Amino acid sequence: MSEILCQWLNQELKVSQTVSPKSFAKAFSSGYLIGEVLHKFDLQDDFPEFSESRVSSAKLNNFSRLEPTLHLLGVQFDQNVAQSIMTEKPGAATKLLYQLYIVLQKKKKSGMTRLEMQTMQPLTSVRLQNMKSEAFRERLRNLIPRQTDFNLMRVTHRFQEKYKHMEEELVCVQFEKDERFQKVKEEQRSFNIEKQRLGRRRQNEIMAKIQAAIIQIPKPSSNRTLKALEAQKLMKKKKEAEDVANEIKKFEALIRKDLQTKESASKTSLDTAGQMTTELLNTYSDDDYIKKIQKRLEEDALAREQREKRRRRLLMDQLIAHEAQEEAYREEQLINRLMRQSQQERRIAVQLMHVRHEKEVLWQNRIFREKQYEERRLKNFQDALDREAALAKQAKIDFEEQALREKAVHEQIAVERAQARYQKHYSLCAEILDHMLDLSTKVADYRMLTNNLIPYKLMQDWKELFFNGKPIYEQAKIKSLPANPSEKQIIELEKRDLLDGKDYEEYKNMVGEWSLPEEMVDNLPPSNNSILGHVLHRLVEKTLPPQVESTVPEVPSFAIKGCLLGKTFSGKTTSLKSLQKDFPIQILSIDTLVQEAIQAFHDKEKVSEALPVQQETEGKDLRGLQDSNEESQDQQNVFSKGPVSSEALPETEGKTILNTNERPKAEEVKMSDSFSKLTVRGQLGAKSEKLLKKGMSIPDMLLVSIMVNAINQVSVDQGWILDGFPMTLNQAKLLEEALTGCSKEQIELEAKRTQISTLAVDPTVSREVPVPPSALDFAMLLDISDSSTLRRINDIMAEAFSHETPSEDIGQHVAAENKDEDENQTLKDQIQHRIIGFLDNWPLLEQWFSEPENILIKVNADIDKESLCQKVKEILVTEMQKKKDKVNKKLEEKETEKKEEASLAEASPPTPPPPPPPELEKEKDISPQGEASKTHPAKGKPQSEPQHGKHETLQEGKGKKGDTSLKRKGSPKGKTQGGKQPVKKSPADSADVSPAPVVPPLPKPGSEEWVYVNEPIPEEIPSFLVPYWKLIESSYIKTIKTVLRYLREDKHTVIAYLYEIRTSFQHFLMRPDHKQNFVAHWQADFNSLPDDLWDDEETKAELHQRVNDLRDRLWDICDARKEEAEQERLDIINESWLQDSIGISMNHFFSLMQAELSRFQDTKRLLQEYYRAMESKIPIEDNKKFIRVPLVQLDGKDIPESQLKIPLVPRISISPETAMSKPKIKTILKGKIDNSLENVELNFEADEKLVMDTWQQASLAISSMVAAEIHQRHMEEEKENQQADTKEKSIQTGANKKAKKEPKKQKADKKTKGKSSPTTEASPVVVTPEEIAEMERKNELRLKIKEEHLAALQFEEIATQFRLELIKTKALAFLEDLVTKVVDAYKLMEKWLGERYLNEMASVEKLTEVARYHIETSTRIQNELYLNQEDFFINGDTKVFPDSPPPIRPPPVEKEENGTLTIEQLDGLRNQFLDIAPKGIIGNKTFTDILLDLVTLNLGTNSFPSSWMHLTQPELQELTSLLIVNSEFVDWRKFLLLTSLPWPIPLEEELLETLQRFKTVDEEQLGMVTLEQYLQAGLWFTGDEEIKIPENPLEPLPFNRREYLIEFFFRLFADYEKDPPQLDYTQMLLYFACHPDAVEGVYRALSVAIGTHVFRRIKTSTLIVDKTFSFTDMSPVGVSPEPEENIREERELKEEKEEEIPENVNTEKISIETLLKVFQGGIEAQDCDRFASHLKAENIYYENFIKIFQDLGAKNLEPIEVAVLLKHPFIQDLISNYSDYKMPDIKIILQRGEHVQGSDGERSPSRLTEEKK
Repeated sequence: MSEILCQWLNQELKVSQTVSPKSFAKAFSSGYLIGEVLHKFDLQDDFPEFSESRVSSAKLNNFSRLEPTLHLLGVQFDQNVAQSIMTEKPGAATKLLYQLYIVLQKKKKSGMTRLEMQTMQPLTSVRLQNMKSEAFRERLRNLIPRQTDFNLMRVTHRFQEKYKHMEEELVCVQFEKDERFQKVKEEQRSFNIEKQRLGRRRQNEIMAKIQAAIIQIPKPSSNRTLKALEAQKLMKKKKEAEDVANEIKKFEALIRKDLQTKESASKTSLDTAGQMTTELLNTYSDDDYIKKIQKRLEEDALAREQREKRRRRLLMDQLIAHEAQEEAYREEQLINRLMRQSQQERRIAVQLMHVRHEKEVLWQNRIFREKQYEERRLKNFQDALDREAALAKQAKIDFEEQALREKAVHEQIAVERAQARYQKHYSLCAEILDHMLDLSTKVADYRMLTNNLIPYKLMQDWKELFFNGKPIYEQAKIKSLPANPSEKQIIELEKRDLLDGKDYEEYKNMVGEWSLPEEMVDNLPPSNNSILGHVLHRLVEKTLPPQVESTVPEVPSFAIKGCLLGKTFSGKTTSLKSLQKDFPIQILSIDTLVQEAIQAFHDKEKVSEALPVQQETEGKDLRGLQDSNEESQDQQNVFSKGPVSSEALPETEGKTILNTNERPKAEEVKMSDSFSKLTVRGQLGAKSEKLLKKGMSIPDMLLVSIMVNAINQVSVDQGWILDGFPMTLNQAKLLEEALTGCSKEQIELEAKRTQISTLAVDPTVSREVPVPPSALDFAMLLDISDSSTLRRINDIMAEAFSHETPSEDIGQHVAAENKDEDENQTLKDQIQHRIIGFLDNWPLLEQWFSEPENILIKVNADIDKESLCQKVKEILVTEMQKKKDKVNKKLEEKETEKKEEASLAEASPPTPPPPPPPELEKEKDISPQGEASKTHPAKGKPQSEPQHGKHETLQEGKGKKGDTSLKRKGSPKGKTQGGKQPVKKSPADSADVSPAPVVPPLPKPGSEEWVYVNEPIPEEIPSFLVPYWKLIESSYIKTIKTVLRYLREDKHTVIAYLYEIRTSFQHFLMRPDHKQNFVAHWQADFNSLPDDLWDDEETKAELHQRVNDLRDRLWDICDARKEEAEQERLDIINESWLQDSIGISMNHFFSLMQAELSRFQDTKRLLQEYYRAMESKIPIEDNKKFIRVPLVQLDGKDIPESQLKIPLVPRISISPETAMSKPKIKTILKGKIDNSLENVELNFEADEKLVMDTWQQASLAISSMVAAEIHQRHMEEEKENQQADTKEKSIQTGANKKAKKEPKKQKADKKTKGKSSPTTEASPVVVTPEEIAEMERKNELRLKIKEEHLAALQFEEIATQFRLELIKTKALAFLEDLVTKVVDAYKLMEKWLGERYLNEMASVEKLTEVARYHIETSTRIQNELYLNQEDFFINGDTKVFPDSPPPIRPPPVEKEENGTLTIEQLDGLRNQFLDIAPKGIIGNKTFTDILLDLVTLNLGTNSFPSSWMHLTQPELQELTSLLIVNSEFVDWRKFLLLTSLPWPIPLEEELLETLQRFKTVDEEQLGMVTLEQYLQAGLWFTGDEEIKIPENPLEPLPFNRREYLIEFFFRLFADYEKDPPQLDYTQMLLYFACHPDAVEGVYRALSVAIGTHVFRRIKTSTLIVDKTFSFTDMSPVGVSPEPEENIREERELKEEKEEEIPENVNTEKISIETLLKVFQGGIEAQDCDRFASHLKAENIYYENFIKIFQDLGAKNLEPIEVAVLLKHPFIQDLISNYSDYKMPDIKIILQRGEHVQGSDGERSPSRLTEEKK
């Protein structure tokens, strides 16, 4: 076969690549050659897209393009075949090419192209094939790995081959090496063997010599030793004891058995003792006794024999043992005797014994080793058990972790779903919020456009868009739509259609903008033309297929039907199994049914022989019961079904399932005999298996078919419950359709059939299609949370995991358990997807089961199994009772209906209808069989029109009740507005034509009592009139919507235009003017006047004249601007926009009139043709053209009438001159008449007249058409009457002359179309009474048709006239509203113009007044005068000439207060002391002399305040003594520091914070700062005091002493020898560490030197309070003295807190340099510090400090801890006696005459705070 295919490919087709049988699979693996073959047969149009490459992407592309073509040809091709070909599987390509060869040969014979083949296929198959192709492409993409994977596999394969090759080489090398090693080993072994052989040879020679020297003694056997004999004896004794015990047991068993038989025998004998003789009993007893004795004797003999045998055996064993013992004894004696023979023999014996001992040791070792092996095995076994237990424990932990991970995954999925729901809700809210914002902004925009007067219609339109979720603002332009509009354009189209529909509904229902005015409400015509509605309904019904009545079961069943739904592991199957035990119900599970169907296919389940006969009988019964109510499909048994073909179950979900009792036609069923013999379940199973083998899921259609087939197998009286089905909404719909036979789509189609027309409705046909009951009685949901589902599956898996199968239970049980475990594992893997699938599908299912009839029952399944089963059982019992009550109620209702019908039939028997004439019998056959009327007779009337193909008689009952509005006006009365006569004539006018009894008042046509004429009409009439009416209706609705849309858009245009002209006029009024230039020039001239001329009277007069000239010039500018604005307003008024807008609006309303007029004309023609067809008349050719309503000509072009499709009317523009003589009756202008608006008023009156004229023309045209139709009817009626008279005469003359025939034309005029009267032809001469009655009936029918036709026409006329009048009224109101708005805008412009002119004149007057005031007051105008348009003000921000400069405030001056030195005095003293002693230390005598000179010889330098001037020399010496350091020198910096008081005394914390700030500023850590850094760091106080600035600018500011003090301190302590001057901040802070308490001052200095707080060691509780110091008297800023009570409290507090000082304190280390800096300033030069002169003392302290450091363990003088240092007694004495850090009170000397209560020695407040802590 391969050679044939190669010959076909190479020679016939001549493919691009030569194919050989060997390379067949490889050549076709890419699919390129297959595509080339199909391309040569014109089947593959996209062959250029194929690729010859062998990469995976090219193969995927080629085979994806081949798949649709191969399926089109019918070649079996799927992803498995494609994979086989691509992987070059042998035979796959050959098989496909062979099938392709066969198909292509057939195609070549047929000659069909690809396009023809595709066209022949149905559209659904094409769609299905497209879907299959997409699925094939996806599956093939999943099956075929990528090219990179192929390359990776190729590389991997190459490396594997290389690895194998290297491994083989290594194996060969290793083998050669092993062989060499083995060879060396064999040589060594042979050498050893040879060596051993030589050794044995020598040993044998030696042993031979030994053997030759000794006597050979035979070795005793093993069983002859003493130990062996004793062991044998013990074994014999044990065996004998066991035998004896066994014999005793057997004997006891026999005795026990005999006793039991005796007892049983005695019992049986006692029971039957009364009926048996004593002889019989004795006989039986003797026989048993004898048998027992014989048996016992035999047993005794056997026992004796056994005992004898045992005794002989024992004796024999004893004899043998004795002999063996004796023999051993003899051997031992012999050995001892022989051993004594020689020493050599003894040595040999010793060697033999040694060898025996070694053997025993080896044996013991072997036993010990075996024991070790056994222990090791046991240990290994135990270790394995422990390992298994550990693994099981670990596996359990892993399982728990996996469960936690799955729970986390589920929670994550739940969070994602919640986020998705939130996102969806958020997007909806955001969209709604955007729409609300759009609505708000739109309203705000139009409030601005309309001056807060938004039209009601616009607001309603915006609300309509908002409520429908449409954007209010325009998204895109839709004037010129492309072929594929964008999404925004589609939204705009939807918006437009929505507003069009709303406007049309308002127009149709005459509400909203089209609501009726008060004068028209009383003349409201009927809202519906019932006659026209009936005509249209009858026409439409003849074109539609007959209605299929929904079947209702005649005898309902009591069987319960339902379904149980829920998530996986919610307990559905468990509950149903429990229910099945208690109730006779059938449980149907879709999984089980699918498996059974597949198994039925495998078992080849076939239809039985007797089935066809039963099917035929059932089919006959079913055909006989077609007209009656049948039971639903779920109540039919299996014998009502035929075989289901494969075509009966399409795979598309859009089709409905075929009813199972419908048999497919023979030509549609194409299957093999074997497949056709299978049952329906087998066929469904075959299809399911085919899909499952392909890896596809079973479609919903097939699942429902399997389920329905199983339901049909259930008995009618047995209930059934579906387990977990349906799972999706589609399955629920298909199941409902399959069980009930109807769907919602069919119900909607019926609703459409009843409501096709919208313009006219038949009131008698308002029947709604009943909704069929649900196929299920209940749907129960077992509601369970997701966490419970996961917990249950984990419990099941944990139980399966913990269950251990014993090793001996290997077999089917193990296989079943493994299968269950696999299923549980599969469920565990799929549980997340199943939960998500249920959550996705359940909301739709819940709505499905709740909407038409709520059959849904929710049950909480988060309970135990027993409670759930009990709850489900109770619900099922309740539902069964409900079903039973429901069925009983239906049966009772049917019984009552039957009884009522019987009673009515007896009470009022119907009057028999008149016998139909022969013509009507003939009409039965002629009338179409398919027509069916929906009109049903009322009660008490005979049925006149059957539904299916029966003839329609003339006598019909009353129609059903319709619209109540028809009662008010049955037939129109009165005259039309055109003054015509009444349109409808009364039936009395034609009494001579159709004589009818006038006993009761006749019903009016169209009323409820009116019986419509339903004469047969030709078949072609409905097929023509129904599309004609649809065209009328669609064109009418489309025209109305278009016109209303234009009117709606024009309103927006009007609003925008009015806003535009208002804003443009406002901008025009606000155009810039040049008045400010004149004002500025005048002001400059006015201010430039010299000062000496201001008071001159002539100058003032000149200035007043200039002001008058300026005013006149500004007034001229205002007048010119007013004239320009008036001209602009006139230009706006004279624009043609208003006239054009009015003309366009009038054309829109004329278009509405034209639409109503066209509808009336079309409706008139339709009614005319319908009733003429009913009368069997030929339709009249209406040559008259349709009446056109003329439109207004907007432009002045002359167009010839031949080119005009619609007539145009020129506009009449009336000028005010031509209309001066006409009196004005109506005017829009109110109040003062404006001449500029008279033209608008006159044009509006002309437009009103044009609208009225057009409306009158349209109304007259309608009236004339109706009158013409009535006239035509009368003419036809008179003509027919004349023909009838001539016929009667001819009949009479014919009877006299016995004429045989009459003219055929007269007969045709009397008869309806398609009828013949053979009886009249047979008897032409004699006129029978039947013929006379027939003629009367025809006349009556003709009269009734005429009456009905004219009534329908008059209905249409009244409605159209009313519509035209409404349009006219609305048009006039619209035009009036438009003109009013425009006139209001024009008036508003005039108002703005006048107000602006007056405001400008008033601003000029204000300017004049201001100028005259400044002239009279003789003052310049400094601020700018601003005059712009209508605003005038004096600009205070702009000055024409600058102000005079303000006075300079004098600098602040410090005043002497309370003897305090000023900053200037302090600086003077500093300079003097710095010149004398630059290092800061001065002798006390020199210091006293300097002070005395400054006090006494004050040469105007003002060095001290006045309070210092009275100091005497003793007082100055006393002052010097307070400042003396070691009784010789004075530190003048300390003196200046004390005299500069008051300043805030720092706390220790403030000193430390200041030190830290200085260190932060000192980045290089030099200990020095500049003035800039000093000011940046700052001290503990600032100079920012609240200074009150005086109001007088000539008064100096208060002196800020603190700010100057901060700068003075820098000058006091800075080193000015450096450039720039630098300050040692640590040295400065040591000065500020001084304290009234000397000890406290030392501790503060230590804290400053170290940088942290140093705790004070207090030995005694007494405080130093004798020395007091107060700063309060110097300045109000000082610290107030504390009362004695507070001091006492502080003492007590300090005594209490002495021991509360923390233990681990003062751990900071201090160096000797720091210590020397605190005490006498370290080791600096003499002139460097305040203590520099005390070299002797310094040396003493230095040596003492060195000694102290060495005593404390610092051999190299390294820093030591402060706490350790403070414990040293020398340091403690030094601190208590050191007085350099004491701050003396020098104010005592100055205030000696005053008694000042001094404060305490004022310890540091920080230290008090610390002690409190």
